[in-house]
Amino acid sequence: MPEGDTVWRAAHRLDEALAGDTTTRVDLRVPRLATADLSGKLIDSCVPRGKHLLLRIGGWTLHSHLKMEGEWHVYRPGERWRVPAFRARAVVETSRTQAVGFDLADLALVPTERERELVGHLGPDPLSDRWDLDEAARRVGADARGVHVALLDQRNVAGFGNVYANEMLFVRGIRPSAAATDIDARALVDTGARMIRTNLHRVERTFTGDSRRGRRTWVYGRENQPCRRCGTPVRAGALGAGATRERNVFWCPRCQP
Repeated sequence: MPEGDTVWRAAHRLDEALAGDTTTRVDLRVPRLATADLSGKLIDSCVPRGKHLLLRIGGWTLHSHLKMEGEWHVYRPGERWRVPAFRARAVVETSRTQAVGFDLADLALVPTERERELVGHLGPDPLSDRWDLDEAARRVGADARGVHVALLDQRNVAGFGNVYANEMLFVRGIRPSAAATDIDARALVDTGARMIRTNLHRVERTFTGDSRRGRRTWVYGRENQPCRRCGTPVRAGALGAGATRERNVFWCPRCQP
């Protein structure tokens, strides 16, 4: 599931493959960008911002969001794609590399100087060199909604998705529906930041320290299974800011009072 750590890895993989080279072909397969011409331009860098990916090409920024299904692949020229071509939304080629974005959402192209129009609303990013724990904690702690909803609002803190939110709340002993104004937001956000950094270079995320299949999470995806700490069956439900944005929540009723 693409969250901040997944996007960070994708951005750094693209940066290593493309930065410093000149494009030989850029094919943007969405109607509003189909006529954009970025061929023959120097690729400056590819950077992550929370769940957003910014590929800077010759004074322009190609913005993409992975949402639930998106992914970027890197191939050698002529190498067969591992995903059907009809799912490709962006192709960026150089003389030595072909980067292909499949099932991308919110694809946009803006002058690099206007990047903030796309990502300026985001809160502090725990994977950024400019991570500001105090500001992230202030935003989460001032949110009057349930803390699970507050954590997923990228305007409060950028990069945490549903898996991280559930696991962070379990480790801190906080029920997902608790008001964010009533909890220690700084300790919670700091826990999440340490989690996402620890998982950054792992092949598979783990929150328990056990990388074996089926043992990587405390509560996420474990409805009715015994809590790993106390044995109480894990409960599940849904929370969100609206009916169309509800997310599955998992918690232990004993460990998260």
